[in-house]
Amino acid sequence: MKTIKTEIVSWLILLSLVLVWGSSFILIKKGLDFYSPLELGSLRIVIAFLCLLPFSFSRFKKVDRKSLYYILVSGVVGSAIPAILFSLAEVGLDSSSAGILNSLTTVFTLIVGILFFRGTSNWINIVGVVIGLAGTVGLLTVSGGHSLNFNIHYGLYIIMATIMYAFNANIIKYKLKEVDPETITILAFTMAGIPSLILLGSATDFFHQIATDKESWQGLIYVGILGAIGTALAMMFYNKLIKNISAVFASSVTYMMPVIAIIWGVLDGETFKISFLSWILLILLGVLMVSKRNVGYSLKSKRADTRTEITP
Repeated sequence: MKTIKTEIVSWLILLSLVLVWGSSFILIKKGLDFYSPLELGSLRIVIAFLCLLPFSFSRFKKVDRKSLYYILVSGVVGSAIPAILFSLAEVGLDSSSAGILNSLTTVFTLIVGILFFRGTSNWINIVGVVIGLAGTVGLLTVSGGHSLNFNIHYGLYIIMATIMYAFNANIIKYKLKEVDPETITILAFTMAGIPSLILLGSATDFFHQIATDKESWQGLIYVGILGAIGTALAMMFYNKLIKNISAVFASSVTYMMPVIAIIWGVLDGETFKISFLSWILLILLGVLMVSKRNVGYSLKSKRADTRTEITP
């Protein structure tokens, strides 16, 4: 009976994460109506930082100095900078396209692992990389009614972000093996939140804007949901899911997120043609092939591995 209850709760958590993270891209798009990409990206991390700060103080005692250094890198490379990059990308790309391209994280996690962390692969993985990248080029060719030259400019921001997610996943796998995923999550956002707050105050006029422009408070609602629910709370539940079931089960959210992103995009008036499906399916096929590991690396890795592989 307990097992059935655990499975039901796990499925509810998984579906909730799909809805929340799949909706992140439309929230970024809406937030950009009120804030600059730098403001939006920094504010998102600051909100997550403030939400998790009360839980961080006791966690610092559990981690040694060397691990804290890698957690800082994880927070900046795996969260703070990608948050800004995704905001920059959606200045020119549809939110649905951004959601689909986010799936490339799994592809780049394999590549980065092989090149920099002595990861291993098989021929299916390599073919998956080629297929996934081919699907990316195809999607950027037709997405949003713009030319490839236009889309590739903004698409590169997402590619850079997913590469950073990939480095982060490998850092967690190889450098933070002894630290539990909840502690990594809380301390990463805590340590990334401080420079993000400094950046928000010194490089933008956010605080002046929020004090003088009443409309900016509406934008704060979008970013607040994105930071508190879509980043801090969702990450905590994701780590719980990994711990209680498995990384394999939890990481399946990667394949369902684009569906929600597409639905939100269509509801918001974005162009979506049936011809796009071929490129989308090509990307997801590539991701699936990359995930077919024969040595516990990506989907079969330790539970900390996939914590940051999918966050938009």
